Amino acid sequence: MSAAAICAEPLDRRFDQWATAADSAPMRYHDRGFDTPAIKLLPGELVGTDDDAMLVTILGSCVAACLWDDVAQVGGMNHFMLPGDAGDGTGSGRYGVHAMELLINRLMALGAARSRLRAKLFGGAAVIRSMTQTEVGASNIAFVQQYLRTEGIAVLASDVGGPWPRRVHFFSGSGRAFVKRLPVIEARRIATDEDQHRRRLQTHVPDAGSIELF
Repeated sequence: MSAAAICAEPLDRRFDQWATAADSAPMRYHDRGFDTPAIKLLPGELVGTDDDAMLVTILGSCVAACLWDDVAQVGGMNHFMLPGDAGDGTGSGRYGVHAMELLINRLMALGAARSRLRAKLFGGAAVIRSMTQTEVGASNIAFVQQYLRTEGIAVLASDVGGPWPRRVHFFSGSGRAFVKRLPVIEARRIATDEDQHRRRLQTHVPDAGSIELF
């Protein structure tokens, strides 16, 4: 992790519980810690915007890729749960293979150039010390790193792996990112939230990963 590129987020305020609706759109709220409007992403959601919006999410084994174009001043974040869709053909943003391309396409529609995109990566924790959960986080990290190498998109900073859940605040226009490693004691609750959300998505698939475009 590059300390110059990612600032340690000092707030202790806990993040809200995940919404129960599997097809909910990203939620807008006012972040009191940063005193700014913000958009909260749940698993499977992504946002692309041409405003310097603060995008916020909490990650366990999931990964968030934050992409932006300094020249066009557009950026966005996704939050994916698994690398591939195992042939389900939904194109859902809960899978990294779709979430990455969907986010890049949305940013290009806003004026970003693929060649100018830069990335910061977060998440992929082994939040539960079991073989299955470890493999989920590690697989998500390996997928997104390989995807970005293949696409020629430079990763300027990352905070991935380890046992810690994370809360991430990303300013889409400037590329500034603040990450707070949450107490490991929170890991089981967050892993349970992710598993519940994953099961909901298996029975109700949102359109194209609940994309919101500004």
